[in-house]
This record gives sequence, structure tokens and C-alpha cells, in this order.
Amino acid sequence: MLVLRSSPASPFGRKVRIAAAILGLAERIEVVAADTNDPDDSLRRQNPLGKIPALILEDGQAIFDSRVILEYLDGLADGGLVPRDPAARFKVLTLQALADGIMDAAVLQVYELRFREPAMRSAQWLDHQAGKVARALAALEARPPEASARHAGAIALACALGYLDLRFGGLWRAAHPGLAGWLAAFSAGVPAFEATRFRG
Repeated sequence: MLVLRSSPASPFGRKVRIAAAILGLAERIEVVAADTNDPDDSLRRQNPLGKIPALILEDGQAIFDSRVILEYLDGLADGGLVPRDPAARFKVLTLQALADGIMDAAVLQVYELRFREPAMRSAQWLDHQAGKVARALAALEARPPEASARHAGAIALACALGYLDLRFGGLWRAAHPGLAGWLAAFSAGVPAFEATRFRG
């Protein structure tokens, strides 16, 4: 049994769980909660960075981050998430990197507000991260993925948009109707998207 160290609200952990479901590997993975703020959590031994998600293999080896885990799962399933053709492959990987960047910037905004005292918060830093999200969403609105896409890039994008819904009240939707429609189609076609939604 593989063990996924993650937390219920993590968009990166959600990405792994959706990928596993699409590949038919969900039953081979046990999800074990990790507390990235707890110095005694074994996560810090499994991943020296103390970051989630981390996938613990049956021999005890840990692999991370979510992009590497998706590559590993794709190998287990003999493909499906990342095309082998170079042109298609790098298109998918670039989309995944863009979507991961949205998640990174969104998480950094959440952390700034959650962990810093109000007097210590940087409006400039928040604006910098928000600008990354805004530019990425504009680029994706102009050219969203195919409606039927179920590859690594599409999974990452769905999780990024889901995280913006969770932490920012879905404010992105009004200015990005194309992406909102794409996400609705993805959700309808991938039951794991709704099944992994954080409801805490």
C-alpha cells in the first residue's frame, strides 16, 4: 500500500488524489494526514522540506512534490496523464506548471493573512502574488484546455480553480466565464473532483 501524506484542504494533495482516481490507482493509496506546522510529524523525516504532498512507497522511500508523484503514478498505470509525444508532453507539463504557480501564489496569500499579525502584513507582497494569479487566469481564459482533457495539466488547473473557490470565494469566476465553464465540464466528467472537495 502506498501512503499519501497530505492535508484535506491542500490543492496539491487533491491533485494527486484526482490523478490516482483517473488512473484507477485510488484503492492502492492510503491518505494519512500531515501537519506541516508540527516539528514532531514524521513528514519532516519523509520530506526534509516538510511540505505536502509526499508519497511513501512500499519500501519506505518518499517521493515529492505533486508533479513528481503524478509522474510516478503515471508510470504505475502505464501512461495516461502525460503524453509521450514531445510536443504534446511539454504542452501538458507547461500547463501543469502554470496551474501549480496559481496554487503557489494563492497559498502564499493565504499564509500571509493567516500567519502574520495584521501590522506585519505586506500589501505589496499580497498584490505581487495576486498579480501572478490574475495574469495566469487571463492567459488561460484566452486559451483554456480542451473540455475533455484529463491529463496532468487539466487536473492541476481544476485543483487551482477549486482552491480559488475555497479560499477566495470564487471571485475569479465573473471575469473568466470560459474557465468557469471548463471547470464545470471537468467536474461533471471526473467524479473524483467533487469527491475530494474540502468541506471543513
